[in-house]
Amino acid sequence: MADGNFDADLVVIGAGPGGYVAAIRAAELGGKVICVEKEYLGGTCLNLGCIPSKVLIASVERLNQVKHAGALGVKVDGKIEMDFDAMIARVKKIVKTQRGGVCMLFKKNGVEHIEGFAKFLDANTIEVEKDGKKREIRARNFILATGSSVLYLKIPGLEGENVWTSDDAVFPPFAPKSMLVIGGGAVGVEFAYVFNGLDTETTVVEMLPNLIPMFDEDLGVELERQFKKQGVKILCGSTVEKAEKTKKGWKCTVKGPNGTQQIEADVVLLGVGRKANTEGMNLEKVGVKLHKNGVEVANSRMQTHVPNIYAVGDMIGKVLLAHVASMEGIVAAENCVLNNGKEMDYRAFPNVVFTVPEIASVGLTEGEAKAQGYDVTVGKFHFRPLGKSMAAAEQEGFVKVVAEKKYGELLGMHILGVHASDLIHEGVAAIKLEATLDYLMDTIHAHPTFAEAILEAYEKAAHDGKSIHTL
Repeated sequence: MADGNFDADLVVIGAGPGGYVAAIRAAELGGKVICVEKEYLGGTCLNLGCIPSKVLIASVERLNQVKHAGALGVKVDGKIEMDFDAMIARVKKIVKTQRGGVCMLFKKNGVEHIEGFAKFLDANTIEVEKDGKKREIRARNFILATGSSVLYLKIPGLEGENVWTSDDAVFPPFAPKSMLVIGGGAVGVEFAYVFNGLDTETTVVEMLPNLIPMFDEDLGVELERQFKKQGVKILCGSTVEKAEKTKKGWKCTVKGPNGTQQIEADVVLLGVGRKANTEGMNLEKVGVKLHKNGVEVANSRMQTHVPNIYAVGDMIGKVLLAHVASMEGIVAAENCVLNNGKEMDYRAFPNVVFTVPEIASVGLTEGEAKAQGYDVTVGKFHFRPLGKSMAAAEQEGFVKVVAEKKYGELLGMHILGVHASDLIHEGVAAIKLEATLDYLMDTIHAHPTFAEAILEAYEKAAHDGKSIHTL
């Protein structure tokens, strides 16, 4: 489709979940597409984030299930322990397989993959460099999808061996005897769950009053309770002021609500912050505007201030989630190829933390809804009394729904418990479709299932705290 003046209709820079999805969608729509990636297909998500961390979590979860199988009448004889090397080998195998899958999708859809680092020469031309060799590529449109990288916190004295980031923790060389996790957001709590499950004495330090502070407050409070039951030490409202190297690891000075204390750990894991990958691309030279968190998009069609250059994913600093990046990539791809005015809708995207128990959220928290002026009604139902929860010995957690009181429109859903990452999509669809409690309560939910807790939460929100199975 590209004419003699252009090598492609679209060049996508970056092959993470935003970039590779955009490239494939544009090719499906008939565009001639090139995807430039300086390192690995799949980006941070596949190679250093979502996928390897979830493999580790699955291994630790299975280990704990076997350890506690006696509660379900299952006899397990002998020593139960993790084969650390086998676990890491499985992580690497799955990452390699997934990466190969992206490569095959590119071939199937006719996307040309070029390795190297791209920088702009003008708004229609980039130079790609790999091992000292350079190649110029001209295209009608570009999608920037270079993602983000870990941000190193500047803590006095904390620099050197056994200071890990999430990039290190997904392929850990060993399971330390003790670990201090700085940051109680999604990254911090997921790795805290993993290493605590590997018998590492684990402490989490979070600056704000609750764990996972971007979620509904009730979720953070309950996660802290569950983590303490599992043996994780939690220090919220606290900061690491300085650190010093010891013979065994690190001694960190932590200041909190009750004063200052010293915490020693073999490894310190930095679980806070990421920065957009924009350096060296000559973006501002061609008119792309930047802000403190990355690239500035000019509209909901994902265009930058240069009309033929679009940007998606972590590098725009809006919502740092792989699945949001993929949808942004689809929106940008359709606008590049079809020019159909497709717009990104951020009202209903799920946010998930893969601890055990899982956490999932969509829409407004109770606090956000009230701050925006809504008169809200809230329904909260615990999994504990459900027949399926008892049968599966998975009774921890709850479903919380937030709705507008007068008309009953669902504004938010928040879940802590087993299969929360799957259950949340009922809330995603409901909010996307602007569903009301009346309609949602009339939706039949199968019995016995964990999803019955959602129905009960709808009823409690609509009926002043009353539902069929509330005592």
